[in-house]
Amino acid sequence: MYPTLTEFFKDVFGWNIPLPIQSYGLFVASGFLVGTWVLMLELKRKEEEGLLHVLKKKEFVGEPAKPKELIISALIGFIIGFKLLESILNYGDLVADPQRFILSARGSILGGIIGAVVSAFMSYREKQKLKLEKPRWEEKGIHPYQLAGNVLVVAGVFGLLGAKLFHNLEYFDNFIKDPLGELVSFSGLTFLGGLIVGTSASLIYLRMNNINIPQVLDITAVVIPIAYGVGRLGCQVSGDGCWGIPNTAEKPEWLTWLPDWAWAYDYPHNINNVGEKIPDCTWSHCSVLGTPVFPTPIYETAIMFIIFIILWNLRKRIKVPFFLISIYLLLAGAERFIIEQIRVNITYNISGYNITQAEIIATIMMIAGAVGIILVIKNKDKLMKMRQKLINQGKSV
Repeated sequence: MYPTLTEFFKDVFGWNIPLPIQSYGLFVASGFLVGTWVLMLELKRKEEEGLLHVLKKKEFVGEPAKPKELIISALIGFIIGFKLLESILNYGDLVADPQRFILSARGSILGGIIGAVVSAFMSYREKQKLKLEKPRWEEKGIHPYQLAGNVLVVAGVFGLLGAKLFHNLEYFDNFIKDPLGELVSFSGLTFLGGLIVGTSASLIYLRMNNINIPQVLDITAVVIPIAYGVGRLGCQVSGDGCWGIPNTAEKPEWLTWLPDWAWAYDYPHNINNVGEKIPDCTWSHCSVLGTPVFPTPIYETAIMFIIFIILWNLRKRIKVPFFLISIYLLLAGAERFIIEQIRVNITYNISGYNITQAEIIATIMMIAGAVGIILVIKNKDKLMKMRQKLINQGKSV
């Protein structure tokens, strides 16, 4: 396991480069970037098909910088400078615990002042370059794919909040014991929570920009599996505790082609330092599980990539709105429900049955997916007319 990039470079290449980058966060960020790229491709394709249209927005241009804009710019610059200079002057502390360092009140007032002045000046200069003798309203066309970057930010911020919210609800006792520690730690994140809140916030943002939601939902069905799969790799590489139950059984003969570590793994150097001490270890993380477990993050990544490939190949063939998202919900719900049977998680006793938070969500996803497929088939003609109406609207513009 390589909880940090520093440990990866040191072990693989022999380079001792202290970096404040944890592998978990790196893969999660990569998942968002890959998902945004796929989102952009699909938004472009839907626009070419006439299902999404260029947005017309009026913008007042040529104004000089307003005091409010300069103040906001200065505040952003202050925050960046406040943390940046402190990070440079205390780089060792940043590397040791980047999350706690960044989210703490530590900072440099001097750096904040410099950042505020530079940021406000740059905003002022930019406005001066675009200043007109007589400011005017201009109508600009915005292609749906040009909103992909904003969607990345919205999904990232709200996805993180959702992941922390669902995790703290699941491990509420730990949250009560150490609220600050649980809030600033990135190791305690619930993927399904991030998925639900991040996706919901992104859809609301797109709806506010008059993007057709049925079409976006079917795009989402393709985006989420690849983003989820890439992000889930971070759990495996960092060993963040999202592993399975103990697995001491011999690997079945029909799985002889599978590497031993993909059947049962003991997660050496895991980021949470869970397990037994590794003798003579000089890493920052020196623990290994005493009993090997199912490496469930690998299974989830593999299945999600398969789901992505299936939906990617179906996306041009299936024309009926809501069908792709329904298939995704059914497949993804089934995947997570099955994985939960061999995964370590907190359980709730409901009517005498022990069930996990993820199983509840997965069950809802499967039901929603199955009902969605039935309703789409039943209302196919009506939905196809809706689709054609969208195309006709685009032609008339």
